[in-house]
Amino acid sequence: MRWIDRLSLAFKGAEQNGTENRPPLGRFFNGYLDYKDDDISYENALREGYENNAIVQRCVRIVSDASGNTPIIIGSNKKDEITDLVYNNHHGQSLLETIASHIMLHGNAYVQLVMGEDTPTALYPLRPDRVRIIADNRGWPMRYEYRVGEQIEYIDAHDALGRMQIIHIKSFHPSDDHYGLGCLCAAAQSIRVHNAATRWNKSILENAARPSGALVYDGGDNAVPLSDVQFDRLRSEMESSFSGSNNAGRPMLLEGGLKWQAMSLSPADMDFVELKATTARDIALAFGVPPMLLGIPGDNSYANYREANRALWRLTILPLMGKILSALEHGLSSGALPWFDDISLFVDLDQVSALSEDRERLWSQISSANFLSDDEKRAMLRLETQRDNEGNDDEA
Repeated sequence: MRWIDRLSLAFKGAEQNGTENRPPLGRFFNGYLDYKDDDISYENALREGYENNAIVQRCVRIVSDASGNTPIIIGSNKKDEITDLVYNNHHGQSLLETIASHIMLHGNAYVQLVMGEDTPTALYPLRPDRVRIIADNRGWPMRYEYRVGEQIEYIDAHDALGRMQIIHIKSFHPSDDHYGLGCLCAAAQSIRVHNAATRWNKSILENAARPSGALVYDGGDNAVPLSDVQFDRLRSEMESSFSGSNNAGRPMLLEGGLKWQAMSLSPADMDFVELKATTARDIALAFGVPPMLLGIPGDNSYANYREANRALWRLTILPLMGKILSALEHGLSSGALPWFDDISLFVDLDQVSALSEDRERLWSQISSANFLSDDEKRAMLRLETQRDNEGNDDEA
């Protein structure tokens, strides 16, 4: 921190940021992506996990696509402006879909409020691996550093009126005060095993779906060992003429004293198929997606596909969307003179097709409750009551 920042904080005091009663945060932290085997960057983790692993990519796309298309109820006097902000697309990418993907993979999502003259004109998602939090002398976030190559931009956490300029949405990290923990880190070991099993099976497939055998030389009692030239010639002929998927099933012509001895699959080789399914279930567990939705055989504890889809929404998508919408709501309504002081964002459960059975059961239970009035029933279903309709008619 620069000395001018320390001086300004000393004159402002703790009341400016509302942390007078809060304990200080740790200013030195472990980081948001910690691999214990080796120091691997987030880009390499994405390449190994998301780009080269079908299970991870499918898990993230299922949750992120559903999050981006989730129906939302927006309550505000400036509903049209908030709708444009929330449903804004950046280069064809949905804002909610991008935020959900960053939280699942990285554990952190940063949304910058692009300011206009009077109100924010856009909510722009930042790549979390380019953002670094700069804390004050008590450890609380003061500004954010955004680095792209050699270019560095500093963005204050709040403006002069206390309004957020960066909305930080993160998952829980028990050992870090500033950064969240993504699902990619928890599934790192299973991803590596799954990718290794895939490469192993690919190698077996290239060898005609069977393990390599042994070329045995038997020249009798007075056999002379093969010379180096003969050994190199045999090995080069084997690699060029009889190995690989293009040479599968090709007949082999052997000279005197040579015989081919095939090797059978060991139990460890045959367990690689089950190993891939086991690690795939572990990856799906880390990302909160039922294995049945991914087509993974075995360990399907759901009665049918519909039940698994409902569990996905109840246990994964709705909690994630609640975290995202509450953070956006708080960021747009913070400060002494907030941009939107009456904003409310929540998921419209009536429009979620996966939860139609639960909603139908709720309607049936409420409608059969004879001890409730019609207005109370409508209020429990988040519908306008008759009194609200009469009030709106009177105002009109």
